Amino acid sequence: MTSARAGTVRVLIVDDDPLVRAGLAMMLGGAADISVVGEAGDGAQVQALVERLAPEVVLMDIRMPVMDGLAATEALRSRPGAPEVIVLTTFDADEHVLGALRAGAAGFLLKDTPPGEIVAAVRQVAIGHPVLSPAVTRRLMARVAESGRDRRRDRARERLALLNDRERQVALAVGQGRSNAEIAATLYLGVPTVKTHVSSALTKLGLNNRVQIALLVHDAGLLDDEE
Repeated sequence: MTSARAGTVRVLIVDDDPLVRAGLAMMLGGAADISVVGEAGDGAQVQALVERLAPEVVLMDIRMPVMDGLAATEALRSRPGAPEVIVLTTFDADEHVLGALRAGAAGFLLKDTPPGEIVAAVRQVAIGHPVLSPAVTRRLMARVAESGRDRRRDRARERLALLNDRERQVALAVGQGRSNAEIAATLYLGVPTVKTHVSSALTKLGLNNRVQIALLVHDAGLLDDEE
């Protein structure tokens, strides 16, 4: 694997299928602002490669033989300064995808996603923008078995109680899939103020991104309360 070009997004590809890795590497390598700095065939290899190669984005397959992408994502995102993770899957309703999102992944891509969209997704997560909207997250959540729902709701509401009233309003709006500009207009705030409230909520809740806020709001049943 060649070293990264200056000013480019550094990407690590993790998939147990060599053909998938080769295809992704060729696709991403054709973008002038992206450099594939390494590949791994299993989640167990990710931690060491991240320490050595310092990627900014990891494309992570879910189903791998030794350590799957969910466990690898949980381990990786628990580290300070961890790279962003985009999980790869064959099925858009795979419950493991939701687990990865809860663990801090910035989103997911289907393996048959058009090349241009994969390149765009890498660019987006590299600048801190999730590639899965909260609205899509809600549709996925609705297709997952409801076992443990009451327990999840109680835990989620306990965590959201850490927020002040304004942060809670902003969190609810994030869960509804609204952009910062839309939240600002609804709550009569400036966009910078909304960004400050989102950042404060992430810190208080110990979360990494807006997708996790949306999932927590969903688990708390606050979206149901609004309907």
